[in-house]
Amino acid sequence: MPDVKTLLAALHAGGPNLRVSSASGGAVAQLCTDEGQVLVSVEAPRYLQVPGETERLLGPAARTDGPVWWTETRATTGIAEAGRLAGSVAGRLATVLGGTTWPREAAHTSVVTIPPSGTTAADPSGVDVFTDKAAVVIQDRPFVAATTWLTDVVRTTLQTGRDLHIITPPGSRLTLPARTVLDGMPARWVVRDPEAGYYDGLTGAVLHWHDGHFTPAGDNAPQIADAFRPPPNPSGEQQLLLSFRTIHPADERLVLGGALEHTWQVLTGAPPTGWSTAEPVNVPWSPRQLTDLARTRARQSQPTWLIAVGAPDHAAIATMRMLHTPAGVEEHITLALGYTVGEDPPTSSLPELAESLATEHRLATMVTQLRAARADLTVPAHHEPPPIPLSLTLGPDAVAELGLDHASSALPSAAPLQLGPARRPAVHYTIGDGTDPAAWQRLTEINNYLKNSTGGD
Repeated sequence: MPDVKTLLAALHAGGPNLRVSSASGGAVAQLCTDEGQVLVSVEAPRYLQVPGETERLLGPAARTDGPVWWTETRATTGIAEAGRLAGSVAGRLATVLGGTTWPREAAHTSVVTIPPSGTTAADPSGVDVFTDKAAVVIQDRPFVAATTWLTDVVRTTLQTGRDLHIITPPGSRLTLPARTVLDGMPARWVVRDPEAGYYDGLTGAVLHWHDGHFTPAGDNAPQIADAFRPPPNPSGEQQLLLSFRTIHPADERLVLGGALEHTWQVLTGAPPTGWSTAEPVNVPWSPRQLTDLARTRARQSQPTWLIAVGAPDHAAIATMRMLHTPAGVEEHITLALGYTVGEDPPTSSLPELAESLATEHRLATMVTQLRAARADLTVPAHHEPPPIPLSLTLGPDAVAELGLDHASSALPSAAPLQLGPARRPAVHYTIGDGTDPAAWQRLTEINNYLKNSTGGD
């Protein structure tokens, strides 16, 4: 483990004139100039007990056997020497503790002199560019993950009312948790293409820097970058996506995570292998431990967001948000599973899964979808087809509130399955097979019908 003494020795890579501060509740140490300019951010070491995480986030060359300690050392680009300083901090840790670094060529043990900048830092968080409208973060790595440092930058950027821009090379990809973190907030994934300039990695819109932030370059409709267009040879890989919500009565005996574990077991044959509040996922799967964390945060009126992963031989990853509402303790879960060419997603298991979730795990709603996309579940900086709905399930409480007759009439072309006991059933609508885009219209019809219906039986 990188102990405090070794970490302090590594932080002396810039000599004795730099200051040390902390961020993210002490989970990130920062090397700063006297003016407060953050040069290097060092995440607190994480003991990775979950197989496959180093390879998932850094590629096959980073594969390890057995548990390892992981820490990230990140340089801001505002000062040229900061990159060499980060390399020296990492190199010293690896030399003393017998570790390795990525990329290997960045590590060294030389003292790096930081010349006086003569300016006062406008922002202490370590972002690369900070304007009145945006905080810009440059990530030159194969996979942009929801690390402790990045989630802290997201949080502080939101608090300032600015947009967040993450700039990467065109070959970088987002992990699914990182993509989820960016959803619903003013953020852009900005791809720096050496030939075409800048474009949005999620929409393909050509971007330019204007008035302190990145905006679409088109005067009217956004122009789409050629680099974003679909690759000529589809891979045939697929993703099965499930979004579901459970609602439990608030009870001291409540254990969360059961619905996610059951779903994972049904669809993969094994439970999740690990969970964490950031990437890399480092703690072996434990519903009891994640429940304790959620209960502690609920007492502080805070929701809990976490990530779960499965065994390396079957790509599966989930994000889970737990919060206390007037309805009870809610779990909002998104689970993605990847399938290579020749593998068939277990769509035939969905009705049975829906019934067991409704009868045993207090399912409120569930939507399942299928899409043609990477089996490793990462998000590339080019177009992938949108998901197509497979099914919608309403739990017993939702059906009781709507009335069974109303719920059963939502899709005239196909009656839903009734799941569970007849006195308190759930209903499961089969919307499509994952190949017909018209399934979106059927899902919209059901949603509109249910929103405009009032109860019944």
